[in-house]
Amino acid sequence: MKVAIFGNSYKTENLSLLPTLFEVLARKGASSCMEKSFYDFVRERSTCALPVELLNADEPFTADLAVSIGGDGTFLRTAVHVGRKGIPIIGINTGRLGFLADIASTDIVQPFEQILDRNFVIEERDLLELRCEQGGEIVPLQHNIALNEVAVLKQDSSSMIGIRTCINGEHLITYQGDGLLVATPTGSTAYSMSVGGPLLVPQAKNIILTPIASHSLTVRPLVITNDYEISLTVSSRTNSFLASVDGCSTVFHAADDTILHIKKADYSIKVVKQKDHNFFNTLRNKLMWGVDKREIRL
Repeated sequence: MKVAIFGNSYKTENLSLLPTLFEVLARKGASSCMEKSFYDFVRERSTCALPVELLNADEPFTADLAVSIGGDGTFLRTAVHVGRKGIPIIGINTGRLGFLADIASTDIVQPFEQILDRNFVIEERDLLELRCEQGGEIVPLQHNIALNEVAVLKQDSSSMIGIRTCINGEHLITYQGDGLLVATPTGSTAYSMSVGGPLLVPQAKNIILTPIASHSLTVRPLVITNDYEISLTVSSRTNSFLASVDGCSTVFHAADDTILHIKKADYSIKVVKQKDHNFFNTLRNKLMWGVDKREIRL
């Protein structure tokens, strides 16, 4: 098995995991390569030996498994590098909450041994594709595929924006507020959840529209099927707005001939999960569902 390693290039504490990871890989007879920026970070900040090949993720590469060392942000960046290659991704969580990263950093040996023995479950996760139309022409975007969400946001700190929203060409509503999130089921536990959106199981065939700080109390999150296409036209007093794809933002000029089109991408990402882990366990453990911390006085 060949393993491609990606990592967070900011936290030096993550590097303490590498000797154990390399030991498990060697014991299981797996070869490995490491993404260049993470490789350079490890060489600069650690004395850890690197028995790996150098991987330039901007060039074509192959692997049987991709390993993301970090939080969900690192996992999202790994998914961008993997793209259409169909390589399953497993995350080692060194962040905080970590819904995507499945292995706890405190104990990686046994889970990783099971995964290298191919004892795991693969979940197919839907993606969203963002296209920008200006004057009837499609404008190339550097970041246009989202595993979590596409966020349309006001750029300034004061005035709200208007987002005229159409579903399959039919007018739905013009949202007035700080912005709008269009999220996948995977993204339902991310930004969308933090602004009051519903939680969906990852396998749900849906897209979530969640307004941010809506100017109307009657406007609520909406769940639609994932074969619908969403079109957004933005108006702003400052004549600009942000479109963020999994946290990567682009500034757009707010004009009548600028239309954002969002739909399900034509490929998916394979997420590796341990067999004894499921979404409902994750909700209870990560969000502490059912836990009552109030002191009981007799």
